[in-house]
Amino acid sequence: MPSESPLDDPENARFAWARYKRLMLLMVGLTITVVAIALTILYFTTGPVSIHFYIATGLGIGVTMMLASALMGLTFLSNGTGHDASVSDGTEYRD
Repeated sequence: MPSESPLDDPENARFAWARYKRLMLLMVGLTITVVAIALTILYFTTGPVSIHFYIATGLGIGVTMMLASALMGLTFLSNGTGHDASVSDGTEYRD
């Protein structure tokens, strides 16, 4: 029988998700800063080009950074709470 996950406890889950939300808020700020810097550098190096270029570049950098942050944050949440350790292989219970 698999052991119980520490995230099943409401207090542990509340603490873990609060930490995840703080990490994501930090990453939103960092992402906005990086996008602003990247677009500024692009403007001064390439000059004025189509607005669609800047929109696509900003969205590309922003979505990529936020997706990577969300996935890594979930990895940290899973490992940091002990949820990974509670998962069993399942082959040890077979006859």
